[in-house]
Amino acid sequence: MKNILVVFTGGTIGSVATDGTINTSDTTSFKLIQLFQQHYECHRQIHFDTIQPLQILSENLAPPAWKTLIAAIEAARPEQYDGIIITHGTDTLAYTACALSFYFNAARIPILLVSSDYPLDHPKANGVENFICAVEFILQTCPEPYRRVNRAGVFVPYRNQQQITQLHQGTRLACSLQLSGDFFSVQGKSYMQYENRRFSLLNPAAQQTSTKTIPLKADFSDRILMIKPYPGLNYSRFNLDNIDAVLHDLYHSGTACASLQWGENYSLIEFINRCKNLGIAVYLAPAIKSTDAYQSTQALIEQGAEIIWNMSIEAAYVKLLLAYGNFNDKQEILDFIAADIAGEHI
Repeated sequence: MKNILVVFTGGTIGSVATDGTINTSDTTSFKLIQLFQQHYECHRQIHFDTIQPLQILSENLAPPAWKTLIAAIEAARPEQYDGIIITHGTDTLAYTACALSFYFNAARIPILLVSSDYPLDHPKANGVENFICAVEFILQTCPEPYRRVNRAGVFVPYRNQQQITQLHQGTRLACSLQLSGDFFSVQGKSYMQYENRRFSLLNPAAQQTSTKTIPLKADFSDRILMIKPYPGLNYSRFNLDNIDAVLHDLYHSGTACASLQWGENYSLIEFINRCKNLGIAVYLAPAIKSTDAYQSTQALIEQGAEIIWNMSIEAAYVKLLLAYGNFNDKQEILDFIAADIAGEHI
């Protein structure tokens, strides 16, 4: 008998569509387990305990919700379970996966986030399949030749429409593509593939990285500003009161506007200088570290920006929230960001 804790938080997987509106429902959470039992013949070998610390659509999530979720999991004594499954909406799935990956960086059991692209009663919904994959991951012991595969940590099973179910590491899941319900790991490197009740390792390097365990408080700073680049971004519009650090997203080539051609208000160079004068650190991500870099990127580094190398923007953002929520010393913050604690480094 395997003991699994199921943590319901709402999301599409916990919603129903009524009169053209999708919203969370008090009854839908347990419908997931009922559907699982109907579709999974060996369900009697599993005992589920359930809790529901949150009931929200995930687009309404803010970092304090992560603290509530973490407290509920810890209060449930996770050490008594073989694994934990958390139901979650898709909109902020990648961010929560990162938050739990970093906080539970010393986890000894698998923790899996399960979502659905449609409400469970929709014929195209993938929620039950994703849940079955999560259960199987907890149930199965690691067969040869994968005995060295690490099954502890945070993972996200997800089947894109018309595709085979993929298992993603929590810190490597990217937000869903625009106008799509599909999910991918950064650089397209899923951790495992699941088909016919078998897991196949796809990216062995993902778990060969030496990671460092760091105890953390569930304190997520509310003084981090994230900025997305776009043509015509006017930095004078940003109020920097009560801000400790800025995370500036980059274009796919690791660049942002470093030119003064259109005026100082449109130059990230000048914005970094403005932040520097206010004692605000500026971090840039995502960017792949290589021997060559664009001139604009070099100029940003020379101006004093810190590059968060080889990490997704979602992981970089959540890691900064924890860094500034847990540490006061600048070097401690930089050391924490640089450490690979949950397989976040690509």
